[in-house]
Amino acid sequence: MYDHVLDAAWMVGAIPERFNPEPSLSNYFAMARGLKEQPPLEMTKWFDTNYHYLVPEFEAGMRYSLTDPKVLNEFKEALAQGIHTRPVLLGPVTLVWLGRHIKVEPEDVLAGILPVYVQVLDSLGELGAQWVQMDEPLLGLELSPRQVESFRQSYAYLAQHRKPHWPRCLLANYFSPLRENLGLALELGCQGLHLDLVRGAEDFEPALAEVPSGMVLSLGLVDGRNVWRTDLAKAQALLEKAQARLGTDLLEVAPSCSLLYVPYDLRLETQLDPRLKSWLAFSVQKLDELTLLAQGIPPEVRAESQRSLEERRNSPVVQNPEVRRRLAQIRPEDYQRRSPFDKRWPRQQEHLRLPTFPTTTIGSFPQTAELRLARAALREKRLSEEAYQSLLREQIAQAIDFQEEIELDVLVHGEPERSDMVEYFAEQLEGFAITQHGWVQSYGSRAVKPPIIYGDVHRSAPMTVHWIGYAQSLTSKPVKGMLTGPLTLMKWSFVRDDQPLQDTCTQIALALRDEVKDLEAAGIRVIQVDEPALREAAPLRPKDWPEYFDWAVKCFRLATSGVADATQIHSHMCYSDFNSIISYIAAMDADVISIEAARSQMELLEAFGEGRYPNHIGPGVYDIHSPRIPSVEEIIQLLKKIERYIPLEKIWVNPDCGLKTRSWAEVRVALKNMVLAAQAMRARGEQ
Repeated sequence: MYDHVLDAAWMVGAIPERFNPEPSLSNYFAMARGLKEQPPLEMTKWFDTNYHYLVPEFEAGMRYSLTDPKVLNEFKEALAQGIHTRPVLLGPVTLVWLGRHIKVEPEDVLAGILPVYVQVLDSLGELGAQWVQMDEPLLGLELSPRQVESFRQSYAYLAQHRKPHWPRCLLANYFSPLRENLGLALELGCQGLHLDLVRGAEDFEPALAEVPSGMVLSLGLVDGRNVWRTDLAKAQALLEKAQARLGTDLLEVAPSCSLLYVPYDLRLETQLDPRLKSWLAFSVQKLDELTLLAQGIPPEVRAESQRSLEERRNSPVVQNPEVRRRLAQIRPEDYQRRSPFDKRWPRQQEHLRLPTFPTTTIGSFPQTAELRLARAALREKRLSEEAYQSLLREQIAQAIDFQEEIELDVLVHGEPERSDMVEYFAEQLEGFAITQHGWVQSYGSRAVKPPIIYGDVHRSAPMTVHWIGYAQSLTSKPVKGMLTGPLTLMKWSFVRDDQPLQDTCTQIALALRDEVKDLEAAGIRVIQVDEPALREAAPLRPKDWPEYFDWAVKCFRLATSGVADATQIHSHMCYSDFNSIISYIAAMDADVISIEAARSQMELLEAFGEGRYPNHIGPGVYDIHSPRIPSVEEIIQLLKKIERYIPLEKIWVNPDCGLKTRSWAEVRVALKNMVLAAQAMRARGEQ
């Protein structure tokens, strides 16, 4: 329902003690969204995708049982309509090892939930299921010896309890190659194995050589995470090679992963450039491609596919000579601020004069129904541009007045002109395209509409200076310029696949560098360049990190290093395990970073302790993903926790993320409580 990982935890009865143990729908949503006095499950990114999952909590003493037969009911519903489906289960090892273990070992949790999986498989077999797909994307990571043993023991347990009527099991890995885990995957006793041959193409030859006799191979030939058409000739060549080795009966063709990550149907896009549209495939079109690969590609379809690929390679809208020239002229000093942080901070304080525990927000404020209706009316030409601009000025003025009223220290303009932190910039940058209906799920009931990067990126005019400058004219307090960083703009878009990611990211960084310098020239002294995607965009295996973080950090510094020492650069990150990447965050050299930390109750802060992060930091003290409003005392306690790790003179006070999805009724109270908590901490220090 809300999240497939929560569904799996709910299925086995992993309901934390702080929630009502009754398996009701209201309790399910309480785990997802929280209650007044009970925080929800933590939320983080699903591997390196832009989808968020709820992190299961496994506690000592939990009693596991089949709490929700949803997977059984859905199979029966489809069967009643004459559709014989393949049920998909999140595998037990991935479910457990991606969860939080509270005074309990993962192995003990597995021992508790495996009987539930046996019950589900037994019931599916009785209902007539022929196959079940067991998703174990953990197999694409670098596994510890304990995790390897978890796989062996868990699947040995399932094999020991297997009955003749059980469905056959297709073990599915995706998002990353199996590499050294291929042998493990093949020995777990499943009757089939799915390979992601888009992100794990290197598995193809070893899998063909090592697959046991009689095992089915599912070839993930169609990209389930991007919107470009499949090179049918290349995919068919791989399929034919596999057929020669295994025969037709032991092969399946499939998307590389679930199609959750791409939009539904390209036919709904009536305003895309026809040339660009001819290069794309959404979910429906990807299923058509799979049908062609499975049934045979007619010569005329194959020829048209090759023409489209060739046209894209040679199109003048893809490559811009001026952008290429500028890339070639980047100098080493373009990646460096003029002075180190300890020299910059005093110069910034000369202008900003900030107190201890300075307060700010991450950027966006609630988008009212009035604002959304006005934006729709503008698109449909029922509202004039002048009237819309007047409404934006009114909203910005109200945001500034509110922030001054509650005594925030560094203000924001609230971003009323932005429907989305990526789309807003994509609409103004050359090389990006915007869809009408390209929605994909972000989490729960929230969807996003990623832009498409199809060509070289450059800026044709300032993008944010007008509105930030207007906000600054309304107050003597500093107003932050708000930009989305180069890596996040790239990662949260459907990125072109015809050049290295580093090249695309560097192009975006150059465009943002120009914007940062224009903001500074307009008198903006604090500029935030958000990079929430820094960690999630990293390769799934740490051994591949150094190359990625080298260019990712350089792109951030290229975007932000063109300003004077007195200009303060902020950045924001979320959904991250910071312990493993703290050195890379420090290398970004932002003057201040804000991070998401409230849901984890500041557990993430250990990474920043013992002087490992030299600059200023604002751990989030208000979880904006839940309607729950933190009290003043609760925030004070979080700030006291923060003091255990961070020197008080380096602590900023802010929410976890932007406030766009919350209501003004929630935000007014929560931010007031946040400011009161910061003021209480200051007063304590002044006594």
